[in-house]
Amino acid sequence: MNAGSLPLSKFIYKMNDFNLKAQEWDKNPMQTERSIAIAKGILNSIPLEHNMRAMEFGTGTAILSFLLKDHFKEILLIDSSEEMIRVTNEKIMATGAKNMRTLLLDLEKNELNDEKFDIIFTQMVLHHVTDIELIFERFYNLLKPSAYLAIADLYSEDGTFHDENFTGHKGFDVDELSATLQKHHFIDIKHTKCFTIKRTGENDIIKEYPVFLLTCKRN
Repeated sequence: MNAGSLPLSKFIYKMNDFNLKAQEWDKNPMQTERSIAIAKGILNSIPLEHNMRAMEFGTGTAILSFLLKDHFKEILLIDSSEEMIRVTNEKIMATGAKNMRTLLLDLEKNELNDEKFDIIFTQMVLHHVTDIELIFERFYNLLKPSAYLAIADLYSEDGTFHDENFTGHKGFDVDELSATLQKHHFIDIKHTKCFTIKRTGENDIIKEYPVFLLTCKRN
């Protein structure tokens, strides 16, 4: 579905939601707690080296990349939200991080040429991607041979994680996702539960949304 075929309310949601949330994003402690769990999972499952070049896809305010930055030579932070990139640039300036740089880019619409990475990682972004197979193809092309891919996202959920205007995926069946990655020549695919998001719903009932960490290698 393209933007022209979306109802106006859903189009506005799709275009502006993360721009509106950027300034307040880091104030939610769950964002940091989740990123810490994912960072630990990556460190425990992938042999990182200080000469590696990394890319975070859909970086948001780069909480995860700031947790991992001392393990890499360089991290390219890409996001399609201008406000998320602006906030991230402010954080880079404030912390004096020398090995982090940002790029405003929608990887579904535009290819990233002349770049190769030792690892690509992403958290809670894939369920927003319309064309999963296209993104996996572009990840493959951006990775060096035997380089790593790490994806953290929601297991399949009942659609209550987002509001009714959400047009993305209701989480993922990790076995189906693994099969799609195999189709795109990724190997050594492993996955595990790494975090649980808890939200209070109607009648003060706490609903849980588990998050997986999937790691694999480019063939």
